[in-house]
Amino acid sequence: MNQEAMENRLRAMKETYDSISEKLMSEEVLSSVKESARLSREQARLAAPCEAYEKLLELNRRIDEANELVHDDDEELRMMAEEELAECLPEREKLLEKIQILLIPRDPDDDHDVIMEIRGGAGGDEGNIFAGDLYRMYVKYAEGNGWKVSVMEASESQAGGFSQIIFEIHGNDVYRALKYESGAHRVQRVPKTESQGRIQTSTATVLCQPIAEDADIEIDPKDLTIETHRASGAGGQHINKTDSAVRIVHVPTGITVNCQEGRSQIENRETAMRLIKSRVYEEYKRIKEEQEGKERRAKIGTGDRSEKIRTYNYPQNRVTDHRIGYTITQLDRVMEGKLQDILDRLQQDDERQKLEAAE
Repeated sequence: MNQEAMENRLRAMKETYDSISEKLMSEEVLSSVKESARLSREQARLAAPCEAYEKLLELNRRIDEANELVHDDDEELRMMAEEELAECLPEREKLLEKIQILLIPRDPDDDHDVIMEIRGGAGGDEGNIFAGDLYRMYVKYAEGNGWKVSVMEASESQAGGFSQIIFEIHGNDVYRALKYESGAHRVQRVPKTESQGRIQTSTATVLCQPIAEDADIEIDPKDLTIETHRASGAGGQHINKTDSAVRIVHVPTGITVNCQEGRSQIENRETAMRLIKSRVYEEYKRIKEEQEGKERRAKIGTGDRSEKIRTYNYPQNRVTDHRIGYTITQLDRVMEGKLQDILDRLQQDDERQKLEAAE
């Protein structure tokens, strides 16, 4: 994209930003929490490009003034103009590179909190243990970013770990950081129960979805079938004594959630409603993108549970992300939540592909 095209897009974004600022002061918007939240998110999305635009205008002004003086008869003025150009031209080139990235269409869900679900996969007990290891890894990463983690549902495995655990992460740009984690994670290591020291390959699957907000989607209560039933399995003294478990079906999509780990029917119902809302939101978004012919989450990943995205090799202390062909020999650090390097690489590859597509 050439500089003129960039400036035209930035100018339009600045006009939109200023228009939103005016709307946010109007009584009509102030009286609507939903509309105010929507506009505030849109304004926040435009803030960085608008700031870059202001810097670009200032650099252009300085460069234009220096170009006028570079041929002046006064030698001192010429030298000052040349120094100004030597400083401003490289700075503008770097800024234009940054603006290219800023102009990539941002995923509207990037600033959302997330619901993550991890399930033990192939490998029996070892798959469940690995699911627990992944949960701990994400908790450590979240804590390092100052994010809050809260468990919604958890089915512990007798051997350790979880057959399934669902949890929320709340913070700044959580979905932007973790949206490429969905898929099958493979572990290669010697299980604790293996007496011969043989390496076993097991898997756990991860699903990361943005938490749908009121401004994102409205679900008609008539589209929901809500049932209560007695919880099954280990989980506390209330199990099998009361109809505390809640199952909700969204009839139009057939999406079903079942929650039973809460201590009351009310708690399980609230959890199930948050889950169904986010999953229906994701499904409608998927349908809309398919109808518009858009690529689903670029080419890095589809979010499909069956897609093998990463291997954790314990004997060699190695982690490999198969989507971008990236390997690091710091598995011990990664499992302690030091994920940022891998996540940054995924983000950069996504941006590169989008830039290539735009060009």
